[in-house]
Amino acid sequence: MSSSFRSNLNRKTKTTTIKERSRFLLSKMLSMIHCLCYIYMMIMANCLTAGVLAISHTNISTDQSALLSLKAHITSDPQNILTANWSSASNSNICNWVGVSCGAGHHRVTDLNLSHMGLAGVIPPHLGNLSFLVELGLENNSFHGPLPQELSRLRRLKEINFGNNSFMGTIPSWFGSFAKLQTIKLYGNGFSGFIPATIFNLSALETIDLGRNQLSGSIPREIGNLTMVKGIYLDDNKFEELPNEMGSLVQLEELFVQSNALTASALVPVFNISSLTILNLYGNNMSGSLPDNICEHLSSIRIFNFSGNQLDGLIPSKLWQCKELREILLYSNNFRGSIPKSLGNLTYLTKISLGENHLTGNKFGGIS
Repeated sequence: MSSSFRSNLNRKTKTTTIKERSRFLLSKMLSMIHCLCYIYMMIMANCLTAGVLAISHTNISTDQSALLSLKAHITSDPQNILTANWSSASNSNICNWVGVSCGAGHHRVTDLNLSHMGLAGVIPPHLGNLSFLVELGLENNSFHGPLPQELSRLRRLKEINFGNNSFMGTIPSWFGSFAKLQTIKLYGNGFSGFIPATIFNLSALETIDLGRNQLSGSIPREIGNLTMVKGIYLDDNKFEELPNEMGSLVQLEELFVQSNALTASALVPVFNISSLTILNLYGNNMSGSLPDNICEHLSSIRIFNFSGNQLDGLIPSKLWQCKELREILLYSNNFRGSIPKSLGNLTYLTKISLGENHLTGNKFGGIS
């Protein structure tokens, strides 16, 4: 074997050995990289899981802290409900507390209903941390003091019921922050001043009850924006007129504005609301006469209550055209003339009250 041949053979052998070693080292390196990547992914997954658990724990702790803060601001619990049931123990499940409901998936507080418990106290700002709250009910208690602005953070709220408490001052303008709100009940408190126009920008609102307060001034024209509203209750306040924009409330079924200071002009917009079933304007300062064609647009009306005003003239002869009427209440006014016999055509009529007027002739159906 020649020396040149051996030399070439050695070079080929060395080259093959180098390539094999390179492949082996590359394979080892790839294996190590894959292993390191797997370890890194596992570490990150564990960190993320721990983070989610920590966040979840924080959120639950936030809800518990908010509720315990409310409990701490309760000065009277005559039925011993919160005192006995709401525990500060770390293993206490707030979703089992009286008046508290949680979501099935996230286990956050979605409903807080402490109505009819006789509680007294103030609402702490911490209650604004219940970020998943959908319904907040404190009806028929003795809560008082100002409403903390932190409540405006409860952007998921669909229902607020603070009825029959002792809240005072003006209605906060930040009530207009609750874009999903469908029901707001602030009746039976001591709210005064104007209704903030921002409330009437809540397009989802279906019920607004501000009755039995000390509200005054003009009802904002923005009330015409409540395209979904079905019930408006403004009784026992000091309003003097109803804005013409109310005539555009095409889904309004019940309108209660009794015991205010409404004048005759209040009648103009409401006679065009064809969806109305109940119209209660009892105990105001309305004068003048009722139009004979009062039923032209009130095809669904079931209850008329114009009692306790200074209305005069004749009882509309075409009142029988409101074929769904169940109750006609016109007592304590200045109506004159005779009672239209055509009222006998109202087949659903169950109650008619016309006393304390200046009517003549025989009583209609034996009732006055």
